Amino acid sequence: GTSQPGPLLSSSQLAFTGVVSLVLYGAFVFVQTIRHRDYFLVEGSHDEDEHAPPPSNKVAMLAVAMLLICLVAVVTLAKLLSPSIESFVVNAGAPAAVVGIIIAALVLLPEGLAAANAARADRVQTSLNLALGSALASIGLTIPTVAMIFVFMGEPLILGLEIKETIFLLLTLVACSLSLSVGRTTILQGIVHLVIFASFVFFAISP
Repeated sequence: GTSQPGPLLSSSQLAFTGVVSLVLYGAFVFVQTIRHRDYFLVEGSHDEDEHAPPPSNKVAMLAVAMLLICLVAVVTLAKLLSPSIESFVVNAGAPAAVVGIIIAALVLLPEGLAAANAARADRVQTSLNLALGSALASIGLTIPTVAMIFVFMGEPLILGLEIKETIFLLLTLVACSLSLSVGRTTILQGIVHLVIFASFVFFAISP
């Protein structure tokens, strides 16, 4: 049978969804920078004095400028590659949703590689900070932006989450909660996450 589209969101629902996403992202940034700064200390230390010295205004502004340039470069690259990716997906006979997965993977590739390198260097906290921060930034800033555009245009938005994707989302949330709440993980938790991701990709390609 054919899959049913996700729920249609009205302007008020879109605005609420955008605000909720911003609140969650803001809470994460607050935890990172204020409430639990000790998570970002030199690993194995609990001394507040071991924080890196604050950058000068010039360095901070340069970092912001470089961040914006890199973001524009990544998004532009994804935009330029999208026609070729769409053609490849169509020729492969895969669903159109696979295009979004590939584009998302390209956008998250820099942080993903940095997180993988940190994990290989046994800097687990740094790896988690990079991975979670990147994922939350992508979700917590993309949803409000899209919601604002659709509210401004006065158009409803179809939330692209079917039953299958919703189940995978819930499974991922449960697995993340179990992995991060105990303070200690094994290879088993990692395999569970990889299996969930592999299953998501498989069912996206072969719905």
